[in-house]
Amino acid sequence: MSASHTHTHTHTHTPQRTSTQLRALPSKQPTPSGLGCLQFASSMNSERDSETTFEEDSQPNDEVVPYSDDETEDELEDQGPAVEPEQNRVNREAEEQREPPRKDCTWQVKANDRSFHEQPHFMNTKFFCIKESKYANNAIKTYKYNAFSFLPMNLFEQFKRAANFYFLILLILQAIPQISTLAWYTTLFPLLVVLGITAMKDLVDDVARHKMDNEINNRTCEVIKDGRFKVTKWKEIQVGDIIRLKKNDFIPADILLLSSSEPNSLCYVETAELDGETNLKFKMALEITHQYLQRENALTTFDGFIECEEPNNRLDKFTGTLFWRNTSFPLDADKILLRGCVIRNTDFCHGMVIFAGADTKIMKNSGKTRFKRTKIDYLMNYMVYTIFVVLILVSAGLAIGHAYWEAQIGNNSWYLYDGEDYTPSYRGFLNFWGYIIILNTMVPISLYVSVEVIRLGQSYFINWDLQMYYPDKDTPAKARTTTLNEQLGQIHYIFSDKTGTLTQNIMTFKKCCINGQIYGDHRDASQNNHSKIEPVDFSWNMFADGKLAFYDHYLIEQIRSGKESEVRQFFFLLAVCHTVMVDRIDGQLNYQAASPDEGALVSAARNFGFAFLARTQNTITISELGTERTYDVLAILDFNSDRKRMSIIVRTPEGNIRLYCKGADTVIYERLHQMSPTKQETQDALDIFASETLRTLCLCYKEIEEKEYEEWNKKFMAASIASTNRDEALDKVYEEIEKDLILLGATAIEDKLQDGVPETISKLAKADIKIWVLTGDKKETAENIGFACELLTEDTTICYGEDINALLHTRMENQRNRGGVYAKFAPPVHEPFFPSGENRALIITGSWLNEILQEKKTKRSKILKLKFPRTEEERRMRTQSKRRLEARKEQRQKNFVDLACECSAVICCRVTPKQKAMVVDLVKRYKKAITLAIGDGANDVNMIKTAHIGVGISGQEGMQAVMSSDYSFAQFRYLQRLLLVHGRWSYIRMCKFLRYFFYKNFAFTLVHFWYSFFNGYSAQTAYEDWFITLYNVLYSSLPVLLMGLLDQDVSDKLSLRFPGLYVVGQRDLLFNYKKFFVSLVHGILTSMILFFIPLGAYLQTVGQDGEAPSDYQSFAVTIASALIITVNFQIGLDTSYWTFVNAFSIFGSIALYFGIMFDFHSAGIHVLFPSAFQFTGTASNALRQPYIWLTIILTVAVCLLPVVAIRFLSMTIWPSESDKIQKHRKRLKAEEQWKRRQVFRRGVSSRRSAYAFSHQRGYADLISSGRSIRKKRSPLDAIIADGTAEYRRTVES
Repeated sequence: MSASHTHTHTHTHTPQRTSTQLRALPSKQPTPSGLGCLQFASSMNSERDSETTFEEDSQPNDEVVPYSDDETEDELEDQGPAVEPEQNRVNREAEEQREPPRKDCTWQVKANDRSFHEQPHFMNTKFFCIKESKYANNAIKTYKYNAFSFLPMNLFEQFKRAANFYFLILLILQAIPQISTLAWYTTLFPLLVVLGITAMKDLVDDVARHKMDNEINNRTCEVIKDGRFKVTKWKEIQVGDIIRLKKNDFIPADILLLSSSEPNSLCYVETAELDGETNLKFKMALEITHQYLQRENALTTFDGFIECEEPNNRLDKFTGTLFWRNTSFPLDADKILLRGCVIRNTDFCHGMVIFAGADTKIMKNSGKTRFKRTKIDYLMNYMVYTIFVVLILVSAGLAIGHAYWEAQIGNNSWYLYDGEDYTPSYRGFLNFWGYIIILNTMVPISLYVSVEVIRLGQSYFINWDLQMYYPDKDTPAKARTTTLNEQLGQIHYIFSDKTGTLTQNIMTFKKCCINGQIYGDHRDASQNNHSKIEPVDFSWNMFADGKLAFYDHYLIEQIRSGKESEVRQFFFLLAVCHTVMVDRIDGQLNYQAASPDEGALVSAARNFGFAFLARTQNTITISELGTERTYDVLAILDFNSDRKRMSIIVRTPEGNIRLYCKGADTVIYERLHQMSPTKQETQDALDIFASETLRTLCLCYKEIEEKEYEEWNKKFMAASIASTNRDEALDKVYEEIEKDLILLGATAIEDKLQDGVPETISKLAKADIKIWVLTGDKKETAENIGFACELLTEDTTICYGEDINALLHTRMENQRNRGGVYAKFAPPVHEPFFPSGENRALIITGSWLNEILQEKKTKRSKILKLKFPRTEEERRMRTQSKRRLEARKEQRQKNFVDLACECSAVICCRVTPKQKAMVVDLVKRYKKAITLAIGDGANDVNMIKTAHIGVGISGQEGMQAVMSSDYSFAQFRYLQRLLLVHGRWSYIRMCKFLRYFFYKNFAFTLVHFWYSFFNGYSAQTAYEDWFITLYNVLYSSLPVLLMGLLDQDVSDKLSLRFPGLYVVGQRDLLFNYKKFFVSLVHGILTSMILFFIPLGAYLQTVGQDGEAPSDYQSFAVTIASALIITVNFQIGLDTSYWTFVNAFSIFGSIALYFGIMFDFHSAGIHVLFPSAFQFTGTASNALRQPYIWLTIILTVAVCLLPVVAIRFLSMTIWPSESDKIQKHRKRLKAEEQWKRRQVFRRGVSSRRSAYAFSHQRGYADLISSGRSIRKKRSPLDAIIADGTAEYRRTVES
């Protein structure tokens, strides 16, 4: 066996693709070591091309993940047709002579030579004459400001906001005495408060980023400096450095593996940070570097030179060449260790830094951080623009009024002469600016800062929510963005990853069927069923790991008694037929599997008494119920996605040859001997397991005669050394031996769902939120999880890629017949794709997605593109054709989204990270719906950044998704609380806040408008200056802030119990243009009442003391007092959830107003600042008159009583859903206490779940070629004896 493999692995061995790599490539033949980067790249491209480009008539392959994320057209370019037309050849040769083709290998790295990378031609001009090396240093920078740039940059960013800039302009206008009738401090004070609060918030965020950056940049590793390894901080590492990493170290940069402590310089890495997968991948160094670069002095003198591709974001590809010792060695992704991975099971390794810091693939993959804003933000901005237009129109109208008034009255009244000989029109122009200043509070400056404060508070409530805290991992929920909370109450679509998000990514052996008998139920050793029974005690087995919870004591009885040989045979097969690697840590066996399923099966066999102990290149050692036996491994027939099975051929110590095989039932049943027993019983068991949504796998074996094996082995050897189509040749040989198998039974593994996933999905569905699952997993696995988490049920009709492709094709034809995609003037016809009333789901693979959305990469045309200009007609035709294709593609994409949105659930499997983001973007673009993406690995980052809201699951897959998310928590089930409670409350609070805020500012500001008609439109203010300054900052800010923070229509329990309440946010019912105009009209009416009732009361009146109280200052105090009481009581009417704090803020604000007013109107402060405080004694004079108090009371009553009446009528006649629940909340609360908790049962499904092998081949190549086996090792017996003694000591202690 070993000979058959070793020949292909001189310098260019590429082990099977790891899970970070998005598809399996065919095995490559050795490349002559003299080839450089260009030839190597082109050979890789031609191979790639055969897989990644679909011909028009080809069917997409459900098993493969499509092309990688940013393959360029160059990479997909075919190397030319087999027979090239003569004219094309001539053209091409002429073209090549003119422009030699250059591949992307322009990145040059020299080992141990920092000065090389500082040469002038590697410098880029950054700013004027400041130059910077094109090679990034290894420091990561995610912060925005430093000590010097904070103030200027932050102010610049804040003044980019239209409102802040507007107020800065106002401040400048107020400094011009000819214009302003209002003191400059009325704008400066609120503006400083707003800028200060926002700056503090930005500063706190940025300090946190600084801390995180410092923590990462100050991690250490060993780097060669001055001829030896020295401990160095990550931020000081540079391209070309040689570094040493030890077990469990994070990899600090993208490095070329040079050598390691393992045989053949293998290095095991965990890529959880990159792709969310916890099973180990392996990398292997070049043979030449493994041979010569093990010692420190050799590494110090290493002067290799690398030419490779420029930094990019492709995790699964790398193309380059190492030049060393006058020879070139091709490099690929299997020799590169990526930043963010962790070294596992490898004592130490050495590497050379190729990409550092911002150039590393993980940083390039983090995608562009989009600045996310909520729907309400956009709406609010449009409303502010609307107000701004109203402000200009009103000011212009009043300015014209003033010009007219000046011409008619002002010029003819000698007592109004102010010493300036301005014309009426010029006076009108000055008054225009005066009114812009006075009415500026219609565009409220404190609106933005209040919104920020409310969002910040709501974020803290999410962080503090103990019901979203996960104690097992000490992980609280975290709102990482404070600007999106209310959007959580408006979600239409959720896009979820599967592995680690819906599932725990932990496989557990649950049941099995052996010889037609099902094991795994709760029963004792006498086969009696029990509802409550203790788990099986595995203490009799010294190798048991203590992690398996199994409740069928009868199975243990069968194994130990040995009555049925098939039972022992079954677990022996699990212990021997796999590609798991084993090592010992502190005397404990530690398995490393290519997939979590395989690990679960080998661990199960270990617990049931058949422990896999060790393997060499051609032997495997098993402990069978305490007896150790070593078997010769004659061949490993590895798994791939077409075969869906793996086999192993072993020779027993007695000399018998036997084949053991495990695989998906569909492929195993085709290969069984026609007389194989228990076929039907096992089939029934498989159906039962499938109904419990377990992942199934069939096991079988076959006795092989020596002669039959000899003949087969010759064919096997010949296929192993085939120079072309080696894989196909091997598969054909495998088929010959894998037939006439005897069925042993089946296993059932649970891919554990996270707790509460079905309940959460059910609740969210009732809230009219659609859930789409986007995963890189196989179709069968994804479908199985769909049933497990109740996205799919028995009565769901499932459509696949091929079904909807036909539907879409028909729809496109119909649209073309009706006038095509250009029939813009015809009214759009919405025809459903499916009849209504049916429950449908769509399951589509990445390949079909590309086919349907016409995202296929096309082979570049080989016809020479002529350089000289074509005729105008030809250019026009080409442009039209291109436009037509684009329009057709867009129409097809829109049709696909319409079709998918008609389905109750959509599952996209075998999709790349880029496709995940593309699907999210399509729904955003064509449905204009609010989207949320939730995932846990770096492969979800793109999707998380694309959606309106990104949620990261802080699970066991690293923190890459969390770092890019807007919200994070530990379990999927917390999503229902985030949306249905926090999201809905935030939306309701924000809408109430905005409606009220606009109302109170219109009511306050438009009093000036009515006053204008009585003061000759002279831009005279109706209030005292200090009242205008403090109105939004002190007198009316706290109650509305507290409502925005604390208000709730129904409790959190009722919010979860009635998910239908969520719909108001999705439909934008609580804040829209209609609601805005209602607030506007309400404010206008209030301002009229506030002005005209006191005006009428003041006309021709005499006070108690015989004096008229109708002076301007008393009038101003009366209106101001009525306004403060009205707006604060109005918020009392708007509050649904009363607390002491709310009540205190409302009455406290009114008290604060009167307290400050009496202070500002006192003689003492007037003496100190005579020009700033001119209302001396007004408050005490006016407010001692009962007449004025009666006026205030009447004004407030007329403002509020109609509102009370309308509220009462609407709640009685047209109650909303939440009104009804509020009305019956006491009864509902009592029900809640008495109601027994419903048990949520998973639906019963008769579907089969195929065994989910890993996405890549197993470790078979590695094992059989001996490259993973240490050369110098103690005799096997000695190791096992030591291990056994160690275990016995452990057990005894």
